[in-house]
Amino acid sequence: MLASVIAGCDSGDNNSSNTSPEIPDNTDPIVVTTPTVAYVTNGIASFWDIAEAGAQQAGKDLNVDVQVHMPVDGVQDQKRMLEDLITQQVDGVAVSPIDSDNQLDLLNLVADETTLITHDSDAADSNRELYIGMSNYDAGWMCGELIEEATADVAGQVSIMIFVGRLEQVNARQRRQGLIDYLMKREKDDQRYDEPGQVIENERFSILGTRTDDFDSNKCKSYVEDTLTAYPDITCMVGLFAYNPPQILEALTSADKLNEVHVIGFDEDAQTLQGIVDGTCYGTVVQNPYQYGYQSVKVLAEHATGVKNISELDDFIDIPARKILKNNVQEFWDELKKLTGEDDADEGSDSAE
Repeated sequence: MLASVIAGCDSGDNNSSNTSPEIPDNTDPIVVTTPTVAYVTNGIASFWDIAEAGAQQAGKDLNVDVQVHMPVDGVQDQKRMLEDLITQQVDGVAVSPIDSDNQLDLLNLVADETTLITHDSDAADSNRELYIGMSNYDAGWMCGELIEEATADVAGQVSIMIFVGRLEQVNARQRRQGLIDYLMKREKDDQRYDEPGQVIENERFSILGTRTDDFDSNKCKSYVEDTLTAYPDITCMVGLFAYNPPQILEALTSADKLNEVHVIGFDEDAQTLQGIVDGTCYGTVVQNPYQYGYQSVKVLAEHATGVKNISELDDFIDIPARKILKNNVQEFWDELKKLTGEDDADEGSDSAE
C-alpha cells in the first residue's frame, strides 16, 4: 500500500498519478545538454531534507546539475537567493514562496529570466508555469478529521491550539482553514479565511487560537509552554509545520503532561513518527516531500532538454496527502528511510518494533 502512495521509491519515474503526465513530443523548446536547475525551499527542516534527497536523485537519474537552497533568515534570505539565481542564469527554478502575495514582482522577474515553477506552497497569481504539491486545504481538513477521531471519547467541549510557522504562506493559511472548516462543520471553501486572534467554536470544538513562530523551533516550544500555563486543561494541540509537533511533544514531556494532551501532527519528522509509535501523538498528515523534490527537477530538466514542453503540462501536479496512524506508521517509516538512504539507521527503527 505505502509503495503506491510514496511514488518513485527508486527513481520517481513511474506510471503513478504522482508523475508528470505524458504529452506529445511535438514541441521545440530551447535545448540544454546538461541543465542546471535550482530547488529553493522556504526554510530548514527535516521535511526539506527529504525533498532534497528527491531532488538530488532526480539529478542523478536525469543528468542534471541540481542546486538546493534553504533560506535561514526567512523572506529576505529567499529573496537574495532568487536574485542570485537570476544572475547565474540557471535553466529553471522551483521555489516554495514564503510570502507569495508580497513576492509577486520578484517571482515574475525570475519567470522572465528562466522557467519558474512552485512546489509545496503556490503563487497562483505569479507567472509561474505550474505548481507541484497537494491541496493544503484538503490536508488541513484531514487534520480536522484526526482531531475528531483522537478526541472522540472526550466529554464536553474539546479545546484546541494551533501552532504553525507563519501565516504569510499560502499553504499554512489553507491548512489552518481546512482544519477549522472541518471542525466547525462548514461546507468546503478553500477561499474562506478566519482571521487569527479570535476564538472559533461550536458546541463540540473550541479553537482557542493560532500561534505563529516565524520558523523558530525554540519560539514554538515557548509558545506551547505559554499555552499550557494559560490553558492548563487544554485538550488538543496541533502542529502544522514539520518541526511543530516535536516541539509540542518536548514541551509536554517537560511539563509532565505527555498523554494528557492529544497531539496531532503534520509531516514526517522522526520525533513525530516516534510519537505515533509510542502513542504520544495520535497521527499526522504527511505530504510527499521526496516527490516534491524529484518531480520539480524532472519537470524543469525535461523542459530544458526538450523532452517535454512545460507549457503543455497541467498547471497543478497533484501529489496527495495521506494520514499516518499507529497501524501504518512503521511501514511508512521504513519506506521513508529507503528513500532517504537511512534504512541502516537504528534510531527510531529499533524503538518502533
